[in-house]
Amino acid sequence: MAADILFSSPTVVTGEESAIPFVADVLVSNGLIAQMGGPGSIHAPLARVIDAKGYVLSPGFIDMHAHSDLYLLTNPEHEAKISQGCTTEVVGQDGISYAPVRNRSQLQAIREQIAGWNGNPSDEECATLHRGVGMFEWRTVGEYLDCLERNKTATNVAMLVPQGNLRLLACGPDDSVATPEEIQDQVQLLREAMDQGAIVGSGLTYTPGMYASTSELGVLCKALADEYPGAFYAPHHRSYGFKAIESYAEMLDLGSSTGCPVHLTHATLNFSENRGKAPLLLSMIDEKLARGVDVTLDTYPYLPGCTTLAALIPSWASSGGPTETLKRLQDPETRERIRVAVEETGCDGGHGIPTNWEEIQVGTTNHPSIAGYSGRRISEIASSLRTRPHEIFFEVLVKDRLATSCLMHVGNEPNVRAIMQHRVHMSGSDAILHGKTTHPRAYGTFTRYLGHYARELGLVSLPDMVAHLTSRPAKRLGVYPARGVVRVGSAADLVLFDAARVRDRATFEEPKLTSEGVRYVLVNGVIALDEGELRGVRAGKTLRRRGDGSVA
Repeated sequence: MAADILFSSPTVVTGEESAIPFVADVLVSNGLIAQMGGPGSIHAPLARVIDAKGYVLSPGFIDMHAHSDLYLLTNPEHEAKISQGCTTEVVGQDGISYAPVRNRSQLQAIREQIAGWNGNPSDEECATLHRGVGMFEWRTVGEYLDCLERNKTATNVAMLVPQGNLRLLACGPDDSVATPEEIQDQVQLLREAMDQGAIVGSGLTYTPGMYASTSELGVLCKALADEYPGAFYAPHHRSYGFKAIESYAEMLDLGSSTGCPVHLTHATLNFSENRGKAPLLLSMIDEKLARGVDVTLDTYPYLPGCTTLAALIPSWASSGGPTETLKRLQDPETRERIRVAVEETGCDGGHGIPTNWEEIQVGTTNHPSIAGYSGRRISEIASSLRTRPHEIFFEVLVKDRLATSCLMHVGNEPNVRAIMQHRVHMSGSDAILHGKTTHPRAYGTFTRYLGHYARELGLVSLPDMVAHLTSRPAKRLGVYPARGVVRVGSAADLVLFDAARVRDRATFEEPKLTSEGVRYVLVNGVIALDEGELRGVRAGKTLRRRGDGSVA
């Protein structure tokens, strides 16, 4: 049982929209906010007293787009998220995750496909991890959640149903048209995952999920809308570059036609072709909202994106899974077709735009011979070695067996600022935590919102920005008011920070610098960050959908 904690005289920002901050004492007991009252009004002689005068006490931040699916088990201290005040994460993103699967070969293929996101530890390495019992023994979403629960997690965790997994299980890894029977198989798999505690459905840009037609997606969305009140579809839509607006329109229209709420995940408008188009996207969202369509979105407060390097190749070259992809990369004729698609014509992997190698930065590598490429632009590597950029691209893909991450320096600041000010905006880090060379959003998303965009630029007031990070996502997930708000009876997921100093320190050169100005982080009433020092505790809970539609 966690000790009682009394925050003495913090400035409370409750997380509610347009909340007026106020000074109060806040008592935490048995994992909940037990009392709130005027300074000096709470008598709790056995509680640990934290002098919080002059500091802000807010709800813990909720990451609507996390890639911690495996990292929660392999790196259980979870410094990246805890150090910046994140207490709840939503995994199963972008339509591909480790469950559901029907056999070990499917799980192995997925492990290889997203190794750039989470690494791919061997079974022997898994066995030696502290409390690592049960890793990769699951098949269903319920069994995966059981594993998280059994091993304990630093943050609370909710899971999406990955649409790519559904298609993989029903249709295989190939680019094919789903039969009516295969679509119904996906619906049944969706039902099973939702009944086991998953909260929503996700997809769409990565293989094999991207092979689905709009009508196929519509059947899944209709099942969600009709059978699971409060559930929503969280698409990684088809393109963020060429025809990005049309891709957003496809997802918004799915919400209109099926009645399924839609959450636009990492709703960015990248690449030079989309400069200045944020007002158009927001007007499309406003039109749907005015018609009663339930639409929300999340973003990260940075310009570059981050994905796997293999994601840049055309989807036809990824058909069949990683083994078939690597075979194609070894065939000179097919390799040249891939080069043309990536460099000259543009392909779906590159969001329909020819890849500019000056914009692509190699992330964490695994093969010793290419360790020196990590953190460098492909164009610069090629120039230093007097070779062509695509040769470096192919070399990294083959030597690392598709398991390399990359950063794409393609963002647009006016678009980022406009979208984050929208009334349905929420926070989502989209952070890949694996490896030494990663995106600074892994360590800085939430504090960058608070420090740079709220305090320094004044784009959003502090209370409203806290709402973006807390109560809005809590309401979307169905966990409000149990979480996402500072009020008596709510879970004690709390952050105490210095509003005048809080800021991100992570950079592209040093992406794992922890944030400044965060004093305490509590997860379910347990101190996870103590005067800025990580405690390494695992007090998180697995948040599951219940039969009545609530999440707990």
